Amino acid sequence: MTTRIASSGLLGLGTGSVIAFFFWGRSDQYNNPGQTAVQTDEGRGLGGKPPGGIQVYGTGVNPSGFFKYGFPGPIHDLQNREEFVSCYDRRTRMPYWVVEHVTAASLKNRNGDRKNSFFKEDEIIPDSFRARLKDYFRSGYDRGHMAPAANAKFSQKAMDETFFLTNVCPQIGDGFNRDYWAHFEYFCRTLTNKYHDVRIASGPLFLPKQGADGKFRVSYEVIGNPPSIAVPTHFFKVIVAENSKSKPESGDVAVAAFVLPNEPIPNERKLIDFEVPINAVERSSGLQFLQKLPASRKKNLCEEIDCHIIVREFKKALPPSKSLPVLPPGRS
Repeated sequence: MTTRIASSGLLGLGTGSVIAFFFWGRSDQYNNPGQTAVQTDEGRGLGGKPPGGIQVYGTGVNPSGFFKYGFPGPIHDLQNREEFVSCYDRRTRMPYWVVEHVTAASLKNRNGDRKNSFFKEDEIIPDSFRARLKDYFRSGYDRGHMAPAANAKFSQKAMDETFFLTNVCPQIGDGFNRDYWAHFEYFCRTLTNKYHDVRIASGPLFLPKQGADGKFRVSYEVIGNPPSIAVPTHFFKVIVAENSKSKPESGDVAVAAFVLPNEPIPNERKLIDFEVPINAVERSSGLQFLQKLPASRKKNLCEEIDCHIIVREFKKALPPSKSLPVLPPGRS
């Protein structure tokens, strides 16, 4: 169902974009000092001890006695790689989030070659919760990197690590993973021309859609055999650009958040059409971002620079003898 809201100027934005605007709008959160509550329990959900129990006097009630047989979870598989850190979701068989750091120096070094890298299952994940190569075979979806391989060319090991399926989500190929999303990733790399440090958090979202009965539901495809890998409806990126090369003494941090639907997007679409407040990503993902960054230091990235994608037609730029092969679905 494609919703059209003429009064808000959203005609032709597409279902995924309209949903994002319907729920979030375009509020100016960068001048609003209000922040989400700071989580003080740093270890919660990442290997911390299970909660203790208190017996109710005279009843013998002690629910925490269950834990002597094992703590049910959730368990977050946190992995530190050379170019990124990832947190894996065992339910959806993909990352909750992936955080990476790119610099001009890291992008300049070319010690890794993508032709030597191959998608692989992450054997650190327990067998019953592991995403598998066969789950993507003939699924109709690309194995979409959250931390792009092109951001990890400084070493072959770093590049190889981006091909773990714990860094991968099912993405539409033509029009998204191989097009608009790739151009968006390139935009993130260009930020190193203006900032010494660029940190990016990326991950999947599952957003509701309004049905014919007027009710909102979250519906998504599940691929694999047996079906186990969820197909996100949307993806987010939260960009944090630090240490401006033009204003090194300011201490400002330029921030922007974007949500893109997992569907073909015309290259003509403006990137700022997908900009959303950071707290919108937090509400939709259950994650927190930048809660320790003072509001006085936070600036809107797209007010500091011109946020737009640069479309690069790789296949057209190469000689015919070296043109890139057209890969079948699910073999990105």
